[in-house]
Amino acid sequence: MKEKEKLYILWTNDDEVTFKNMISMYAFNAKKNDWWNEIEIIIWGSPAKLVANNEEVQKYIKKLIDNSVKISACRACADELQATEKLIDLGIEVKYWGEPLTKIIKNKENLITL
Repeated sequence: MKEKEKLYILWTNDDEVTFKNMISMYAFNAKKNDWWNEIEIIIWGSPAKLVANNEEVQKYIKKLIDNSVKISACRACADELQATEKLIDLGIEVKYWGEPLTKIIKNKENLITL
């Protein structure tokens, strides 16, 4: 059987319903059911503020992290939105994502953008 690969989910939409009913739901179930070896959600832009300020979203984030879904965030966005410290406190890796995202796209890796 072919080894499963990594899936990246680029989360750019700060709509809470989209996060709960698509991003979180799919990432959780895909990891639980072993549809992918690795899943990483990349928080980019306004979702950083949503995560930092919304306790219900934070519960979902914690559940995802506890179930081996990696979550990271764009440092430039988080800094601009004054969310960096809160994201780090939640266990989210905060880093500059411009160059890594470019590599993902150029290498035609598995990427969903919402």
